[in-house]
Order: sequence, then C-alpha cells, then structure tokens
Amino acid sequence: MFLPQWYCYDDFMEPRKEQLGVGTLDLTDREKNYVMQALESNRLSYGPLSRRFEKMFAELHNMKYAVLVNSGTSALSIALATLKELNHWKDGDEVLVPALTFVATANVVLEHNLVPIFVDCDASTYNMNPLLIEEKITQRTRAIMPVHLFGLIANMEPICAIAKQHNLSIVEDSCETIGVSYKGQKTGSFGDIGCFSTYIAHFIVTGVGGLALTNDPKKAEILRSFANHGRDSIYLNIDDDKDIDGAEFQEVVRRRFRFVRRGYSFRVTEMEAGLGIGQLERFPEILNARQGNAALLTEKLSQHTDVLQLPSFDSSVQDHGFMMYPIVVRESASFSKEDLVSYCEKMNIETRDMMPLINQPVYAEMDIVQKEYPVADWVNRSGFYIGCHQSLGENDLQYIADVFQEFLLSYS
Repeated sequence: MFLPQWYCYDDFMEPRKEQLGVGTLDLTDREKNYVMQALESNRLSYGPLSRRFEKMFAELHNMKYAVLVNSGTSALSIALATLKELNHWKDGDEVLVPALTFVATANVVLEHNLVPIFVDCDASTYNMNPLLIEEKITQRTRAIMPVHLFGLIANMEPICAIAKQHNLSIVEDSCETIGVSYKGQKTGSFGDIGCFSTYIAHFIVTGVGGLALTNDPKKAEILRSFANHGRDSIYLNIDDDKDIDGAEFQEVVRRRFRFVRRGYSFRVTEMEAGLGIGQLERFPEILNARQGNAALLTEKLSQHTDVLQLPSFDSSVQDHGFMMYPIVVRESASFSKEDLVSYCEKMNIETRDMMPLINQPVYAEMDIVQKEYPVADWVNRSGFYIGCHQSLGENDLQYIADVFQEFLLSYS
C-alpha cells in the first residue's frame, strides 16, 4: 500500500480487539426457550415446532406451503429436482443463472445433470441483468434462476415477463432476502419455487437450515418427498400414522416404507425450528436494525463515492434487506480492493468477496471466458462486503467509517 512520506503507521488507529464480523449470532431467551421446549418434549424429528416454523415463514412471504430442510442449497436442489420431474426435463437441459452468485446456485444445476448458462449482472444492483437474458435462451432452456443478492430482490417484473413469453420456470434463490419486497410483492413469491437459507450470517439464523416455498400443493408434496429420501408422501413423518384407523391406517402401514423417487436426507430437527420461530418473532426489529445500520454506513461513507461504489436501489420500488453491505472499488481509484481489504482485516473488520462465481477453480473445465461477463468480472476484481447486522452499534459503525477515512487519507 502506498503511503506518503509524512504518513507513519504509528499515526494509525489501534485495531479493535474484537472483530466486527460480516454476520452475527443474536439469540435471546425467546429462542432458547423454544429449543428447551423441543428438548423437553423428547421429540427431535419433524414435529409441531417445525410445522409452526414452516407456517410462519410461508405467511411472512404470502405463500401457502413451506418445506423445511437443512440448507438453502438443499432447498434449491429439491426445487430443481421437483421441476425436472414434473416438467420432464432431460439431462443437458439449460438453466439461466447469474454470473455473480454463491457457488451453490450453479452447483445444484450441475448436480441434476443440467447446464448452467451464465447471464451477466447489473452494474448497480449486482443482480441478474434482465436485458441480457433473451440472448441466452435456446431450445434447451428450461428455467431462469434469479438470485437476490445482498438483501436486494432482482428486477423481477421483466424476468417474469420473459419467463412467461418463453414458457420457462422460475426458481428464486432468495437465500439473502428473507422478508423483503419488490413492487409490493414478497421475495420468493414470483416464480414456481422460492428458496431461502437460515445459515449463519443470514437474517434468520438457525445454525443450519433452509426452506422452499410454493403455492402449488403438488410441488409441495414432491419437495417434501425429495427432502425425505424420496419417500411416499403418505408417510413423511411419525405423525402420519396417528389418529387414523381401519382401511386408512392399513394403507399407511402398507406404504410407509415405500420410496417413489431417488431423494435425499435433507432433514433438520425441532431445535432448528425452535430457533427459527424465535427469530421470526423478532424479525421486524432484526430487519429494521440492518436497514438502519446500512443507512448510517452510507451516510458516513458517502463522501468517498468518487472511489467507492456504495449500495444503490430505488426505495420507491423495493426494499433492501442488507444481509450485508457491498462495496466496489471504482476503476478510477488509486488503490486496489486488496489494499483496502487488507487494511480492514488488519483493523479487525471482517470482509468477504462479493460472491465470485465464474472465476472459481472448480469451474475451470467449463472454459468460461470471464471477459464475456464484464460486470461480474469487475465485481470479482473490485468488490467486497462488510457487515451491517443488528449486533453492530453506532460506535461500531463509526469505527468502520473512521477506518475507511484513515485508509483513504493515505491516498489523497
């Protein structure tokens, strides 16, 4: 890092002893009580807490059915498996995915012997650019998988119109946008299936966890079957043979160990569901705190927009949930992302790259030409994010702003 002669490291701020992380585990007595309720019930397999969590989560997004699984990746996987079965997709069929997203989005496409076709992202929102979708559609295209990155829903109006025109399914990767809206409609409710994550650092944290949402009862039935080893839907949990008798009971007994598709073991316990219920009951305050912290960061960093691109969105159209706070170093800057990231890390501000995908070593054999995706390539080289979660206070945010100010002064 370049420093003028007059600038001495002794003049720098002292690093914080505790790291300001990109995520948080923020548990109260509410969550702990639900976990204890699960333990005291002597019931860890799918039960009343899981059903309650699913119902609450579906209602938050104005959807009818939620299927609780062990990760957002698992939710995406069973979503594709369900649509492949129902729509009779063939191996080698194509799914359009953003060129900027977490690797799970592309991995699940490959997992199901489908082909991910990458679409470059918008330079302001970092989500899939709708203007570039149609040129990627071929006779083998079967679905669009838009990803709502960093807490901001993709521009779904034109994406839905394109999907309808070309008879394509939509699987929403909503892992980073729990509870937010676009033009009055909730995330995860625009397509066939919406998929969410409750992993560490997300809005709702259950340790491990994810959910798939749909309004179609048939899709919900198949989703749940795939998550339970492909089991016959007549018996998916230990309550399904309770409170019935006669011929109905005999039919359940006959079929309860029958498997009708090759499925997965994607289940979670009542403890994760208990954590989720407690978090959902506090969700408005969690979301408001993240949005408030992001607004404060933007205010404090706005004097540096000549060299830093800060989050941008149209608040009259959509919410931004700010699962994290993305920053891209502009091409005009006299420093690199690595310079700034290294200094942030030195000062105990945790950073992460902004979801690089097309440059990942695991995809080398796909011969991806990164320059064909100029926006994703730019973000891969120059973008990172920091935390703005509800555990950060005003003093923490001021410290972040001061660290950025001090770093940027060395380049002024």
